[in-house]
Order: sequence, then C-alpha cells, then structure tokens
Amino acid sequence: MNKQPKYRQVADALRREIDNGLFPPGTRLPSENDLQQRFDASRNTVRNGLSLLVSEGLITSSQGLGYEVRAHEVFRLNASRFENLEFPQNGDAYNTDVTNAGRRPHQTFRVEVSLAPKDIAPRLKVEVGSKTVLRFCHRFVDDVPWSTQATYYPAWLVDESPRLAEPGDIEEGTTRYLASRGIEQIGYFDEIATRMPTPEEARLLETGPGVPVLLWTRTGYSADRPIRCTVTTFRGDLNQMNYEIGDLSARQENEPK
Repeated sequence: MNKQPKYRQVADALRREIDNGLFPPGTRLPSENDLQQRFDASRNTVRNGLSLLVSEGLITSSQGLGYEVRAHEVFRLNASRFENLEFPQNGDAYNTDVTNAGRRPHQTFRVEVSLAPKDIAPRLKVEVGSKTVLRFCHRFVDDVPWSTQATYYPAWLVDESPRLAEPGDIEEGTTRYLASRGIEQIGYFDEIATRMPTPEEARLLETGPGVPVLLWTRTGYSADRPIRCTVTTFRGDLNQMNYEIGDLSARQENEPK
C-alpha cells in the first residue's frame, strides 16, 4: 500500500511520465480537471502535486494557460579543457566551446575597479578591501541566459597587463592575453558548490522556482602566486560540467561528452 500523501503520488506519477518522454519539453500537461479524474483526487490535491513539480523546476505555471514541461537543453562544458592554451580556440574559451557545440554564443561585459571581497581576497593572497579589477560577463547560449562570471584581478597584475582594466571584450581571452605578457597560468584550483540563487542571480539567469545554481570558483596561478579568481554562476537546470583526468584511451567514442 502506498503510504505517500496523495499529492506526492500525483507528483511522482507525472514526474515519471516527464522523465520517460510521455510529456516532452514544451508540452502542456493535462488540465487540472483531467488530472482530478485520473487520480480520483481533489483540486487542492492535484494543485499541491503540480506545485511540487514547479518547485523542482520540472514544469512552469502560467495564469490561464495551465502547466508546461520546462525545456532542458543541457550544455555540457568540458572544464578540464576550458582555458587550456594547448587546445585550439576561436576567440576565448566560452565562444569556442559554444560554437563547437553548434550553438550560438553572446555575452555582455562590465569592467570596474572593485575592493577585494572577504571570500576572494584570501584566494588572491591580498588584503580584504584592497584594489582589484572586476571583469563581469553575462553569458548566453542561443539567447538563453547561461551563466554570469565575475573575475577578480589583483592590482599588481593590472599594472603589468593594462588591457584587463579596459572596458569590453578581450577577444583572445584573458588567459591568452596574460600569457602574451609573460604571465602564464600554469595551474588552477577549482571549487564546485550548489545553492539556491539570490534574487539578483535569479533575475539575470531567468531561473524558475526550485532551480538551483552551480557555483564554479577557479583560482588561477602563475609559477609563484595567484593571478585571478573567477566565480562562474551557472543555471543548474541547463548545465553539466565534465572533467577529463588521466588516460582515457579506453573510453568509447559514443559515450556522452
């Protein structure tokens, strides 16, 4: 006997059908009246079940239009190749990866002098509140918000590489630009976490209720000290990160990449 509350039974059944492709992305679910009859449940029970799926980010609700299955065209980012100077690039790493996936990149920029926040300063080995340059990107894939990226550069590095403080894009990417100035990133330390978005993040990324964000913090190092700290905030429903580590010669070509 199923001891789950009835509204959870409704949600579980619809979730299975969404996962199995009975209701593909972009399609509308049956009306509340139809679901009441199917599950022999009250309107409130059906609504509670649907609300649970909304909170999970599986469906959206529109006044007068019912419920629709969210489109989830996931972008797969190879994080171990990202910014690798030995990997062929067409522009910066973001434009290269999105274009190579057969999709359309677009990004906007903001560059400003900023004081090192308390969570960034230790990573850059500078004092909290010391001068940094912040390069902020708002990135899209096929005109859908994909990520925001905030990169902090210490003042000493900006003095040696003045284009970092100039507004707009650095077409070849900052990693290649710094290498051309004799400041090569020879390693990085990645930190990955998830949480629910702030109101500002939800606005920029256009996430629905129940959709978390993926936080990717990468601190890049030259031979003797950190040269930047980048915090990328991804939509949790549209992104997957992959790493390639070690000898993968046994990996099948048809496996997901």
